[in-house]
Amino acid sequence: QVQLVESGGGSVQAGGSLRLSCAASGVPFSSLCVAWFRQAPGKEREGVAAIQRYEGPTYADSVKGRFTASTDTAQSTLYLQMNALKPEDTAIYYCAADQRRCGWLSTLYYDYWGQGTQVTVSS
Repeated sequence: QVQLVESGGGSVQAGGSLRLSCAASGVPFSSLCVAWFRQAPGKEREGVAAIQRYEGPTYADSVKGRFTASTDTAQSTLYLQMNALKPEDTAIYYCAADQRRCGWLSTLYYDYWGQGTQVTVSS
């Protein structure tokens, strides 16, 4: 069974930065396909960044050039560096994992989810 625990959320002013972490356990991290999603109040959960196996991450258009996803296999951790934050980035951020399908920004392709961490960006 895969366990995912996010951390690093908080409140920041527009233009600021935050780094989210997601610690994975239960299976070898190298066997996982991992991604970041977010859900704002009253909206559906949407993909933010997905790690590809053999090329760079895939990003949602709304975060390209501002967010960077990365992994540290030795630490079994997924990161999301968020720069130039905007009020519209306010949401609960979730990490997700699957053992078969990599690189997708759809919730349909992930079997495991963390509990989420709140990010609030004020104007």
